Amino acid sequence: MATIRPFRALRPTPEVAARTSAVPYDVVNVEEARALAAGNPLSFLHVSRAEIDMDPGVDVYSDAVYTKAADNFAKLRREAPLVEEAQPAVYLYRLRMGGHTQTGLAACYSVDEYDHDIIKKHERTRRDKEDDRTRHITTLRAQTGPVFLTYRASKAIDEVAERVTARAPMFDFTAVDGVGHTIWPVTGVDLDGLINGFGALPFLYIADGHHRAASAARTRKYLLEHGLADESRRSREAAKAASLAEAAKPRRRRWTGSWPWRSPTTR
Repeated sequence: MATIRPFRALRPTPEVAARTSAVPYDVVNVEEARALAAGNPLSFLHVSRAEIDMDPGVDVYSDAVYTKAADNFAKLRREAPLVEEAQPAVYLYRLRMGGHTQTGLAACYSVDEYDHDIIKKHERTRRDKEDDRTRHITTLRAQTGPVFLTYRASKAIDEVAERVTARAPMFDFTAVDGVGHTIWPVTGVDLDGLINGFGALPFLYIADGHHRAASAARTRKYLLEHGLADESRRSREAAKAASLAEAAKPRRRRWTGSWPWRSPTTR
């Protein structure tokens, strides 16, 4: 079975959602990220690519960059501001780019299932890229980049999605790159329906984000070894909605943009 889990979102308000939204950190170089965030102190790129606020030529893997990312994250939480939801939820997330529209799900997945190959991989990862994202997560105490997963078609999941997306959304905006974002929270019986629908699936598949997924697994190991599991849970709860500000890449219709979670009682 495949497991998804709701989370307490840390999110921007609708008034500033378009300004906080940003492309994923790994689809732009430093110069492109700096240009996209220019004149916009609320862009999430100041967190995911903090080197844009430092001298050109800075070593992007230096201590100063990770410290700057943590400072920028704290500043964004204060000044946007980012609001923490009182209740856990998952989120249906629709993207529009030109004539193409797709709908996915923002939720948490299980690192245990990643480790046990219930979540399938198709790429090898580079140690230096894993090191970067692992350090970013542990320094910020936040997982700021979603992993994009796909799944086999499910009538049960589609029925919930159709019902929820017929309602008024929480967010509906167009980001600076022209991509439209519409987001609906899913709670109550609809959330139960999605959890059960995914529970009937044998596997999930990583479409993109192999390094982010591997880094999450390494972070879990680090936190357990250092006795920081409880703190990590609080931090992940606080971080997930900040990740909602990072724009998803267009994918096939059936995808789930997810953040890793773990049970502190499992190995």
